[in-house]
Amino acid sequence: MTLPIRNVAIIAHVDHGKTTLVDALLKQSGIFREGEEVPDCVMDSNDLERERGITILSKNTAVHYKDTLINIVDTPGHADFGGEVERVLGMVDGCILIVDANEGPMPQTRFVLKKALEKGLRPIVVINKIDRPQADPHGAVDKVLDLFIELGADDDQCEFPYLFASGMAGFAKLHMEDDSEDMQPLFESVLDHVPPPVGDVDKPLQIQVTTLDYSEYLGRIVIGKIHNGIIQAGQQAALIKEDGSLVKSKISKLLGFEGLQRIEIEQASAGQIVAVAGFADANIGETITCPTNPQALPLIKVDEPTLQMTFVVNDSPFAGQEGSFVTSRQLRDRLMRELETNVALRVDPTDSPDRFAVAGRGELHLGILIETMRREGYEFQVSQPQVIYREVNGQPCEPFELLILDVPEDGVGGCMERIGQRRGELQDMRVLGDGRATLEFVIPARGLVGFRGEFMRLTRGEGIMNHSFLDYRPLSGDVESRRNGVLIAFEEGVATFYALKNAEDRGVFFITPGTRVYKGMIVGEHNRSQDLDLNVCKTKQLTNHRAASGDELVQLQSPQEMSLERALEYIGPDELVEITPESIRLRKLSKKLVKR
Repeated sequence: MTLPIRNVAIIAHVDHGKTTLVDALLKQSGIFREGEEVPDCVMDSNDLERERGITILSKNTAVHYKDTLINIVDTPGHADFGGEVERVLGMVDGCILIVDANEGPMPQTRFVLKKALEKGLRPIVVINKIDRPQADPHGAVDKVLDLFIELGADDDQCEFPYLFASGMAGFAKLHMEDDSEDMQPLFESVLDHVPPPVGDVDKPLQIQVTTLDYSEYLGRIVIGKIHNGIIQAGQQAALIKEDGSLVKSKISKLLGFEGLQRIEIEQASAGQIVAVAGFADANIGETITCPTNPQALPLIKVDEPTLQMTFVVNDSPFAGQEGSFVTSRQLRDRLMRELETNVALRVDPTDSPDRFAVAGRGELHLGILIETMRREGYEFQVSQPQVIYREVNGQPCEPFELLILDVPEDGVGGCMERIGQRRGELQDMRVLGDGRATLEFVIPARGLVGFRGEFMRLTRGEGIMNHSFLDYRPLSGDVESRRNGVLIAFEEGVATFYALKNAEDRGVFFITPGTRVYKGMIVGEHNRSQDLDLNVCKTKQLTNHRAASGDELVQLQSPQEMSLERALEYIGPDELVEITPESIRLRKLSKKLVKR
């Protein structure tokens, strides 16, 4: 006799509190020992997730409430990781849509809700962060209803249950006037409104692969819901590939979920979410089935990448000095290993063995991969991100994004002007009561490349920018990308205070005195539109009248710090970002790489 089961996904816009709410559910379900130290955002196990405060990978957990096993899947909120959300919704029977009580529905709320409604799910809406000063819980409910109607929800979906909550404080309630105690009302709503999984244990086995993982000991691990039948550890099974071919193998390991742990189990039946080892070539959407009576489930379609950049073996004068993995074979092997689990990524060879075309869902998606590889000791170079064009009905098309800007009122004019120059079209504008305005645009994806840094300058760091993929549309013409020229070092050496101070009126530097530079390295931004070669290693000629101590009271203007994201946005088509475990450098493309 198996436990009653509920399979539910947590979906929301980035930073609306999904992972914090799951923390509260986990802590109140009793999965942690008394006195056990539990970190915040316990589901964000990846170092980058903790540092950035975002969820990158979907993760499974399971808790017991009363006599029911509740499988919970925490999903990413950022548009670049939408591929994770789409697949997860295929293995659950309900979802919890979390909306910030202050911000209301945002671009990614629209994206994840649209996917949930298309799957026929009836979300439970949780209005989160109701204890914040600017919260408007009932206004947020009204906005969510408007969004349901706008997205074509049916009558049953529009009658969604909703609760008010604070994930940080660990409570949920059905009405604002109720006492705030614990998460029990949300647990009860899951039992009441999420249907039990539909499946027949007497039918042939069917498991749809929705998530991939990798283990050094077990190889590729596939995670999915058992739609029909029973699976046992050690049994023979078959994998129905995307092309219809059949691959037979043995279930070498069967794992279930208990709290934050994967536990080894001997058997599982229809409705359960399991992890299976034994199929080295399994891919997203394929079906694990009975070898004697194979029956495929409909394939899952994952949205194609929209942005591409070239990963190049480092050939700078400083190549090999700071990284552990520097060869083309090591770079290729690492990218191929990433494909084992990162299904929204594409890696294609080029006409050179030292270069690889890597495509992803956006700048953040690719930036996370680059930062991860950098921390692992890899040294390489990347080119400017380029959008991927596609032919639709015989017409060349490009990806378009829905862009929402939350800006101070005095920044509205500048933002509208720059977005207009980047081919964006204003769809809606709302002036909020606190001196801020919300602008909604539809814009080509290439119009957003390099815009974030400019946007922060236009709004003096006070603007909030969100965007998500909309669709492919016909080409919209040239996008104006107004950028000054760059300052380029014309010899190898160490930058000196004297040289930087003398050239200060030429532009803004990215380096400080003492920085090692080489010929062709970009050291700053020129005040004018053309590039300028500079000698930043020049030293002062000392005489008995001019001493080295004469500069002590003179100060340099602060350099512009180049983070990885800023560097990827900044570079032009004839430039590269050199990535090493210790440094991020910008450089001009070497002559042998200019030919694409």
